[in-house]
Amino acid sequence: MTYALTCIVAYLLGSVPVSLLVARRHGVDLRGTADGNPGAWNALEQLGPRRAWPAFAGDALKGTAAGLLGIAAGGVWMGYVAVGAAMLGHAFPLFAGLRGGKSVMTFAGGMLAVAPLAAAISIGVCAAVALMARSFAWGARAAIFGFPLVQLALDPGAPGRAAATGALMCLIGARFLTAGRARSGAGARAHAREQVG
Repeated sequence: MTYALTCIVAYLLGSVPVSLLVARRHGVDLRGTADGNPGAWNALEQLGPRRAWPAFAGDALKGTAAGLLGIAAGGVWMGYVAVGAAMLGHAFPLFAGLRGGKSVMTFAGGMLAVAPLAAAISIGVCAAVALMARSFAWGARAAIFGFPLVQLALDPGAPGRAAATGALMCLIGARFLTAGRARSGAGARAHAREQVG
């Protein structure tokens, strides 16, 4: 019962549409701009770093809070489960019509809870790559995709945690795939309407 309640609370934490709320405060509807993704990355593109940082922080804190809640309820493995529930909440938010983002920042925040040392090293990797490539996006990609490798390097005798991280990353990949198909479908429908018109 405790584990189920933890997952429900983690999902509800993830469901808080932080980026949508931050953007709306500045008069921007993320669902009607760029790719329509109601997440921190779209907020960054539309608002700029100075106004978008609360979206990044808020989306990450959802994952951190969920991870810590899971660890308190049942240890690090429950922490992973809770982070996954928060990511699902971000992707399919109860408080935003089940239309959410890709859960990248919620994943990143969750890793701070369940694997803090690897997360700290990955933040360093992110900063270094971002400086060299002059692109925060490339830094973030390097940090996230390299995260399981950092975990394995730190604790080669416990590959299970890196595998759990990989499973959570698969949720992100699935969201990118479904979002891409949704955009393609919307584009095809719009083209068909133009042809009819």
